[in-house]
Amino acid sequence: MASRAEQHRLRVRYGKDGRLAYLGHLEVLATINRSVRRSGLPFAVGNGFARRIRLQFSQALPVGASSRGEYFDLLLTDRVGEGEALTALRAATPAGLAPQALCYVPHRLPALEAWLSDSLWRVELLGEVVPAQLGDAIVELRSRGSLEYLRGERRKVVDLGSALRDWDVDAGGRELAIVTHATNEASLRPAVLLDAAFRLMGLRPPSLRVSREAQWHVGDDGSKLDALGPWE
Repeated sequence: MASRAEQHRLRVRYGKDGRLAYLGHLEVLATINRSVRRSGLPFAVGNGFARRIRLQFSQALPVGASSRGEYFDLLLTDRVGEGEALTALRAATPAGLAPQALCYVPHRLPALEAWLSDSLWRVELLGEVVPAQLGDAIVELRSRGSLEYLRGERRKVVDLGSALRDWDVDAGGRELAIVTHATNEASLRPAVLLDAAFRLMGLRPPSLRVSREAQWHVGDDGSKLDALGPWE
């Protein structure tokens, strides 16, 4: 068996849409595991009894959200051409999770979930007419600093000064672009932000259609680094 240093770290970008948007994160992991096994690629496995495929995933999507930019890292024991690997994975994966692009990345990079820190979300508000003051409500929430909310029965707090990088409400008030920043302590989901904004306005939050459009890493100098490189 090839040592970890001899293995090849293949990064794959894939989408999540259609009915598969309602798969939970663990179901997505299980589906991609099965797809990798079917692909015929020379995947590496761990040393434990279960012999699990060596996979790392980007941060979990909220259930019901679609995406144009999810990622996983797969370790291979032999280097396979990128075109050949992409063809094999596409043939073995359900269309709703189909790989879009891939490349080999350096082993020195941190774990994928921690390294991809920023996300661009597109949110469509459904149902009733959206009030013009939605943008003002988001400004007010961010000025307060922290946002407290419940996830299940657990009380959580997120620092909006750090977690909410940017946002834009379109002229019609029905679509938003939101940029979030995740840390080891917390991450911000668009539904949490908009739920708080509508409650601040004294209104019932509407139904949402949420899509993650992209993920990237922000370097120490503030530079934006794409998950697929290029690498020096």
